[in-house]
Amino acid sequence: MSRVGLEGQVAVVTGAARGVGELLARKLSARGAKVALVGLEEEALKEVSGRLHTDSAHWYADVTDHEAMSRVAREVKERFGKVDIVVANAGVANGGPFAESDPDAWRRVIEVNLIGSAVTARAFLPVLTESRGYLLQVASLAAITPAPMMTAYCASKAGVEAYAHSLRAEVGHQGVRVGVAYLSWTDTDMVRGADRDEVMRELRQRLPWPANKTYPLGPAVDRIVAGIERRSAHVYGQSWLRGMQGVRGYLPAIVGAVGQREMKRFAPRLQGIRTGLVGAGGEADEEARATHGH
Repeated sequence: MSRVGLEGQVAVVTGAARGVGELLARKLSARGAKVALVGLEEEALKEVSGRLHTDSAHWYADVTDHEAMSRVAREVKERFGKVDIVVANAGVANGGPFAESDPDAWRRVIEVNLIGSAVTARAFLPVLTESRGYLLQVASLAAITPAPMMTAYCASKAGVEAYAHSLRAEVGHQGVRVGVAYLSWTDTDMVRGADRDEVMRELRQRLPWPANKTYPLGPAVDRIVAGIERRSAHVYGQSWLRGMQGVRGYLPAIVGAVGQREMKRFAPRLQGIRTGLVGAGGEADEEARATHGH
C-alpha cells in the first residue's frame, strides 16, 4: 500500500502526555507532521509540545466530554488550518475480579476507552471529511482475546474495535480512512502500574508465549507510524498479533478453560487487589475528575 508523506500533515493525538501517545507525537513530529496534543495532564502536555520538532500546540480536555472535544476540534482547525490524522489513543485500565471491582472505576474504563473514542471521532469527523483524512483507533490484544481480571478493559477494547470497523464502512465513501491499532503488553505507565500488583504481574507471566512478555515501546510506535503513513485498516504494534486474528474464534473457549484453573489457583491471594485505575494516567484521570467534577 502506498505511503502518505507526513510532512505538513496535521495530526491530533489524544492521551498524549505519556506512553504511546507521547512517543507517537514525537515520532510524527520528527517526520514533519504538525501535532495537536490532547489530554488531562496540562503541564506534561506543555513539556511534550515544547520538545517537538515541528509546530505544535496542546489542549486540556476530557475525551468523554463532547462539548470540550468539539471545542478542541474547532480550535485545532483554527490553529493549523486543517486536520489530516486523528489518533484516538487516550485510555485507562483497572484490574481484579469483577465481583469485587470498584463500580466507578469499572464504568470509567468503558467511558474513557469506548465512549471517549467515539466522542473524539464525532468531534473530528467533520474536519477529517474535509481533508479526506485518517482516524486511527488504538485497541489492544484485549480486543482479540478475553482475559480474566480484565473485564472492563477487554469489554472496552472489543467495543472500540467493533465500533471502528463499523465506522470504516460508513465513512469510506467520503474519503475518510479508519484504522484499528492492536498492541500487546507494551512498556508504558499503564502496564507498569498494573504490574505493581503481585498477583496481576504473576498471572500475566503465566500467559502463553508470546503474550507473557512486555514489549519495548519504541518498535511498537514505529509500527503505528508506518500504519499511519499507509492509512492502514489494521496496524499491529507487535508483528505476531496479526496471526491472532485467524485463531480468535477459538480463544474464548481456551481462555475459559485455562483461566478457570488459574483463578482457582490464585483465589486465596485475590483479597486486597487494588481495583481502581492503574498507572500515572489512571491517577491523572481520577485527579481531573475530582478537581473538575466530571
